Amino acid sequence: MNEKEMNELVEQGNMLPLMEEFYTIQGEGFHKGTAAYFIRVGGCDVGCHWCDVKESWDAKLHPPTGVETIVDNALKSSKTIVVTGGEPLTWNMEPLTSRLKEKGAKIHIETSGAYPLTGTWDWICLSPKKIKLPTEEIYEVANELKVIVFNKHDFKFAEEQAAKVNENCILYLQPEWSNREKMMPLIVEYVMQNPNWKVSLQTHKYLNIP
Repeated sequence: MNEKEMNELVEQGNMLPLMEEFYTIQGEGFHKGTAAYFIRVGGCDVGCHWCDVKESWDAKLHPPTGVETIVDNALKSSKTIVVTGGEPLTWNMEPLTSRLKEKGAKIHIETSGAYPLTGTWDWICLSPKKIKLPTEEIYEVANELKVIVFNKHDFKFAEEQAAKVNENCILYLQPEWSNREKMMPLIVEYVMQNPNWKVSLQTHKYLNIP
């Protein structure tokens, strides 16, 4: 296959720049503690300065992999699949999710929502970023809103985002890992005063698992 053909398949979503794939325990948000197979797709131009997977940003560093191969690998371990990035919605997710659905998988996505929503999902975790805001359509279908709190200004941003999501969306505040000791007491106090919010922690980091 030449480079042009490969690029066309990536454009269609039939191949994806796969950074890594692994079976682990979901560490954050509503499904924390659940065994799941993670598919991390390369490519992201949102550019959060505190991102803990900056190596995912440049899609060219990650080899285009056929979705059939990705699906086969994933289903050897689990029927619960989490697609993350990078920013997975940079790419057309329809070919990947349709194949996973055919095999009976439950599919979750973790996204900033900065690109149009493609694919069929059982759970959408929307984690919006100030640098590149979500598209309007994703607020209506998000199952959970997870706002990363790096400083006190992020509480205002969190409320602005919460005002846009649907009424069934679960609201989470999660401390940015490097600033967690400073922000955690503020988050706890905020959630106690605003009980429509819940605290999310990166429990996988405390448990020392990937």
